[in-house]
Amino acid sequence: MNRIVFLFIIILFTSCNYFEKKKLNSEDLLQEDLKTFNWNDVDLYPRFSICDGIIDKLESKECFQNTLLLSVNSYLESQNIIVSNDVNDTIRLKITIDNKGNLVVNSITVKPETVVEIPEIDSLMRQSIKELPNLQPATKRGQEVTTSFELPIVVRIH
Repeated sequence: MNRIVFLFIIILFTSCNYFEKKKLNSEDLLQEDLKTFNWNDVDLYPRFSICDGIIDKLESKECFQNTLLLSVNSYLESQNIIVSNDVNDTIRLKITIDNKGNLVVNSITVKPETVVEIPEIDSLMRQSIKELPNLQPATKRGQEVTTSFELPIVVRIH
């Protein structure tokens, strides 16, 4: 009987370590989380109201890009641009959408030949952006974040 009591006491003292709680430092948790955090990816892309019902991330991105491109192309088509030579160019539009949903044009890259044929192409592109419908910013972990995009816009005028 004494052996059983002695064995029970030894088990009791050694098993106390199992009940100790390891204290976690919030700073260590944050640093560990930041190591796995992908800063170049968002949970939800910026959205126009037409894209609100879309849940899939890739479909949401496509809806955003297509709505933006259709709006810009529609605006340019409405301008009745007349050229003396054919224009076939891919304009690179670099934009930033801040965490409030404001869209800013950072740069517009156009071939020199296109600028010769359409001198006002820069102002037309900037005006087409102003005509866009309201926009909701991208979100990352429930927070609205600033994002940047480069969109190719194909311009063909014959």
